[in-house]
Parts: sequence; C-alpha cells; structure tokens
Amino acid sequence: MTNQELGILGENIAVAHLISKGYTILDRNFKFKKNEIDIVTSFQNQIVVVEVKARQTAEIGEPWMAVTKAKQKLIITVADYYIQSKQIELDTRFDIISIVHNSFRTKIEHIEDAFSA
Repeated sequence: MTNQELGILGENIAVAHLISKGYTILDRNFKFKKNEIDIVTSFQNQIVVVEVKARQTAEIGEPWMAVTKAKQKLIITVADYYIQSKQIELDTRFDIISIVHNSFRTKIEHIEDAFSA
C-alpha cells in the first residue's frame, strides 16, 4: 500500500469513527493556499477540525507525534479561513485521529482537544 493509499484509507476510517460517535461531517480535504485540513465536523455545538495521521507501524512513534507545532499552526490558519469564509460562529476544537493500520490490526486513537489556536 502506498502512502497516498494509506492516507485515503486512514481518512475514511476516521470519518467512519467520527460518524459512529455522533459527529456530523461538514467537509473533507478543505484547501486554503497550499495547505489543507483533513476533516471538518460539528459535534455538541462546536466545530471540530480533525487532523488524521495514518501509518502502517508505530515503530518510529505513534502517528499523532507527526503533528508538530509548525503543522498545528498551518491547520489553525486553514481552519480560521474556513470558519470566516463560512461565517461560522461556534467554538472550535482541534482533534487528532491517529491510526496504525496493517494486515494484523487497525488501531484508532482519537485525541480530543489535541491542541488549541
């Protein structure tokens, strides 16, 4: 499986997970300039911006560890544009869904309020 295929699969797994928890999917792969946010949802009167990280193994660390401070700043910038362009007036939360997927297992870790603006 290529990294691109794993990324798409990871996002699909994350969407299914979110829907099963009662989240409403508003948008996927929203781009602003050269950056994007993976998933935008609404849940309990909040906008929840979700970054998905998927790997085939956690040998070099859990996937969520790849969401660096620099990556967080880019996500926040895109989310800010999204919220302003859609004229949304709800609180915003930033989550990470970390997925390890291979032929042996699929492990999903949903980190709510993983970072803040």
